[in-house]
Amino acid sequence: MLSQDSACPTAYMQRFCFTLGIVLPLICFFAACGKRRPPLPPVERIPQRTELLSGVQRGNQVILSWPAPRRNASAESVQSIRRVDVYRVAERTDAPLPLTEEQFGTRATLIGSVPYEEIKQAQESLTYTDTLTLTEPVRLRYAIRYVNAAGQRAAFSNFLLLEPAARVSQPPALMSITNPNESSIVVRWQPPTANVDGSTPVNLLGYNVYRTDRSQQEPGQTPLNKALVGPNEMTYADQTFRFGEEYTYIARAVSLGTAAAQVESLNSNAKSIAPKDVFPPSAPTSITVAAAPGRLSLFWPANPERDVAGYNIYRSTDPNLPKERWTKLNRALYERITYQDEAVEAGTRYYYYLTAVDTSGNVSQPSEVVSEVVP
Repeated sequence: MLSQDSACPTAYMQRFCFTLGIVLPLICFFAACGKRRPPLPPVERIPQRTELLSGVQRGNQVILSWPAPRRNASAESVQSIRRVDVYRVAERTDAPLPLTEEQFGTRATLIGSVPYEEIKQAQESLTYTDTLTLTEPVRLRYAIRYVNAAGQRAAFSNFLLLEPAARVSQPPALMSITNPNESSIVVRWQPPTANVDGSTPVNLLGYNVYRTDRSQQEPGQTPLNKALVGPNEMTYADQTFRFGEEYTYIARAVSLGTAAAQVESLNSNAKSIAPKDVFPPSAPTSITVAAAPGRLSLFWPANPERDVAGYNIYRSTDPNLPKERWTKLNRALYERITYQDEAVEAGTRYYYYLTAVDTSGNVSQPSEVVSEVVP
């Protein structure tokens, strides 16, 4: 049998092992907390609704638009926006304006959706077109909802209220696009013959003209014309174009809508043009010659055309010599509006004429002939 003294070490060791069994896991736990781990990927934050739904009536259509979602989750994620549902409520124009989201949801009709393919390909905005059959005054309320990969619907967007006009003009018909001169492209059209509901006379305030170039898919929101083209005018001259570009034009009729608002028609047919500079500048004018011993100096005002690149200077001692046989004094295109001719002989009369050349290489008609005798 062990004595009391010999039993003490055994009890001590038991207490030590018990304490060690508690402390060691704690040390390991806190040591593990200090280890570096790979960074976690950022959490996707997908917009669940928009407050920026807007729309406009054009002809017998309402075109809705809203910003496209900036980011979208993968197709497998429940956060992925798989489609956008569009809802509409039609009501009398004197119906109470306040409407809760619950009331809207109860009364609204699902009129269509924007599919996933359009969402993926969208740049700045998404659109949906609602084609109407208008027979009497009505107030329309619109809202949209995002739907995720699991079929769950987000909250409604803001509500858009519109009172579309029934008597809106049909679009005009473009007839021609021409480039008759250096400063303008002329758009011509025929006026509409009826409103979209078939009624006459045409509800017509005037016209707006739009243009797209190679970088654009759709006409912008601002027409080329600063003010409405009058209802009796059938042409518009675009003076903001550039040679070497390709442009497509459309026109829209503008009608008087609800609450005196201006309502555009649908787009006319489109016509395109690629204007080329085939227009020579005007001939230089008011050329003067100043004589001094051993030289003749020519002076002339700059041509009025903005694209004039320079001038050619021709000289002869025989005014009856065909102009194509006169001597050209400048090797490269001359860009100044004064010229000193020092290759002259005293007592000899010299004759001069000039041509102007633009940046496209078009050459003007010869200027008037001027002459002077070297002193």
